[in-house]
Amino acid sequence: MKIGVLSDSHGNRNSLIKALKKMGKVDVIFHLGDFVKDSEHIGNFHQGHIYVVGGNCDCFVNANAPSELEVDIGGKKVFATHGHKYRVKNGLNTLYYKGIEIGADIILFGHTHNSQIIKVDDMVMMNPGSISRPRNAQRSTYGIIEIENGNIKPGIFEF
Repeated sequence: MKIGVLSDSHGNRNSLIKALKKMGKVDVIFHLGDFVKDSEHIGNFHQGHIYVVGGNCDCFVNANAPSELEVDIGGKKVFATHGHKYRVKNGLNTLYYKGIEIGADIILFGHTHNSQIIKVDDMVMMNPGSISRPRNAQRSTYGIIEIENGNIKPGIFEF
């Protein structure tokens, strides 16, 4: 199982297309908000399931996306949120404890535009950064998570 993770596209359709082409064939894609309207274009490049959560900037574009999702993928429980409601710019404790509370194996979040992967016990927390306005990388970033034989293998890639 291969999962593509995008966040914070902010209307930059060119970056969205580049990220989708670079990540190649994936089974599932998550768009973690801040311009979820961009996710409408993902279907032109990806035939699998697309999960979308709304971000703090999506209230301005009348997006009808949930603020968080819990889904089972490849035998793992995935929790996805943009992150602003968990105040991720001030630390990840609130988000981490939400993951513990629901028994998440993988937590996906955005909002900070800083890509990072954190492994705590058996839980993986990933922020893929931003495909349009990265803050801690030279270039735009996206994430890939592979679930293979029960193992979670996360990676962040620049383009």
